[in-house]
Amino acid sequence: MGMSVGGEDGAVKSEINVTPLVDVMLVLLIIMMIVAPMLQKGVNVKLPTADNSSDKPETQDQTVLGVTADRSIFVNSVPVQMSDLRRKMEETFETKTQKLVLIKADEDAPYGAVMDAMDEVRASGVEDMGLITEKRKK
Repeated sequence: MGMSVGGEDGAVKSEINVTPLVDVMLVLLIIMMIVAPMLQKGVNVKLPTADNSSDKPETQDQTVLGVTADRSIFVNSVPVQMSDLRRKMEETFETKTQKLVLIKADEDAPYGAVMDAMDEVRASGVEDMGLITEKRKK
């Protein structure tokens, strides 16, 4: 069992060995598959449960308004003060054709804080809002 290192006349072969390249690419693919879901976490809130919730695929062009239990406001995972919320919403929807905000409010968030945030969103010109909930386990 010998290994051939040369061509027909003893010349050097000019073929590329792709096995190391494939190994490196597979490792990078596995790393990206593990890291990608962690990057889309967003605001850490405990969502309320509901029987009639439906799965809605999350895309990058959606605007998600987060309200935590301590009344902190987040727009697409970026902290925003309540006084700046209207301006931030107006800036967000300057270039978008669909004006829809998904509200991701913590189960323990005060009702008044969620309503104040909804009022500011509505004052910025957005009429369509949806609530994100967890499906109740039966």
